[in-house]
Amino acid sequence: MKTYYYKNLSDQKLKSLLRRPSINLSKTIDIVKPIVDDIKRKGDAVLLQYAKRYDNFSGKTLLVDEKEIQKSERFLSPAIKRAIDIAASNIQKFHKKQIPGKYAVQTINGVKCSRKSIPIQNVGLYIPGGSAVLVSTMLMLGIPAKIAGCNRIVVCSPAKNGKIEQSLLYAAKKCGVKEFYKVGGAHAIASLAYGTKKIKKVDKIFGPGNQFVTVAKALVSTDLNGCAIDMLAGPSEVLVIADEYANPAFVAADLLSQAEHGADSQVILISTSENFITSVENEIKIQLKTLTRKSIAELSLKNSFSLVVKSLNDAIQFSNEYAPEHLIMNFKNAGKYIDGIINAGSVFIGQYSPESAGDYASGTNHSLPTYGYAKSAGGVTVESFMKTMTLQKLSKQGLKKLSGAIIKLAELEKLDAHASAIKVRMTK
Repeated sequence: MKTYYYKNLSDQKLKSLLRRPSINLSKTIDIVKPIVDDIKRKGDAVLLQYAKRYDNFSGKTLLVDEKEIQKSERFLSPAIKRAIDIAASNIQKFHKKQIPGKYAVQTINGVKCSRKSIPIQNVGLYIPGGSAVLVSTMLMLGIPAKIAGCNRIVVCSPAKNGKIEQSLLYAAKKCGVKEFYKVGGAHAIASLAYGTKKIKKVDKIFGPGNQFVTVAKALVSTDLNGCAIDMLAGPSEVLVIADEYANPAFVAADLLSQAEHGADSQVILISTSENFITSVENEIKIQLKTLTRKSIAELSLKNSFSLVVKSLNDAIQFSNEYAPEHLIMNFKNAGKYIDGIINAGSVFIGQYSPESAGDYASGTNHSLPTYGYAKSAGGVTVESFMKTMTLQKLSKQGLKKLSGAIIKLAELEKLDAHASAIKVRMTK
């Protein structure tokens, strides 16, 4: 990791550090668009072909038997089952508080306006299954969907050797999932968005994925015949602010926990102590040797850097400009600085709050905005699986009180029919 000094940064260099590593998606689009278009036109006729080509699927049916989901826990060790149960319980507790309420307001006498939230009826959850089976993502998406009351929750995830990991099926069971397909990649996203004879169309797609999945989500979300998506997720990232009181081993472990996600992930360390940064770098070298994904983490570290600042306020200012997916505040009296944090997907306060806790079992959601989108968006919540509807009921007297304003504004915009809809009620 390169080290920079905040006070010496030119405006141009500062801007370059705030930018994420560039990702060229032009080649990806050339690959993904024909797949998406093919699924849109031909549906099931080509879906199985793509599953065999890209997922190495060798079976005849993509649908997981519901009985297999129900029996999945029989094949799990007590320790794995308990870990999933603990994580699910905490995620459930935290997300239950997010259920939005309804309200009604009488704006003037005779005019009552109200608002209520309604579950999205059909949602699709994409669970990556490449180098790692993301059981935690199943819980992070499935539990809020279940709490929201979505009528149909569909899961797509690529199979290995024609089968889905039992741990993933058990997590799906905890979320009340009954419809699970052994398919991944861009073809899975297209199937969910447009529907096939076997996979009914959904209204919104959730879940992370590689660049092919991300591009597919972008394409279907901009097609009027496609569907909505949760967000466009870029590579994972963490920013750690630490002072000389932090434990270098803790900080090194936190940085590596994100670096091992992918070669395009980015990790950043900001500290008021140059000596501390050196200590962390030494710890990284030691801990790297034990990682099974060492080569991936090393590539990620090349995209990453450390920053020496004069004060914690400078560190927070840079963090807010960067808007990290994950922010770890590992410095003395960190709680006093919380109000200064305005742009971050999820914040971890103190030396015993590793990002891994949020990824798995503390209760918060790990589906978070990346690539700086924390400036304008938050992570997945129960509300993400719902939509709002407004209602109004006007009495004759209420409409009469508003009629003058409505007619005047309609005529101002030259929308005579709008004005007539009021006038006809006032004269009949």
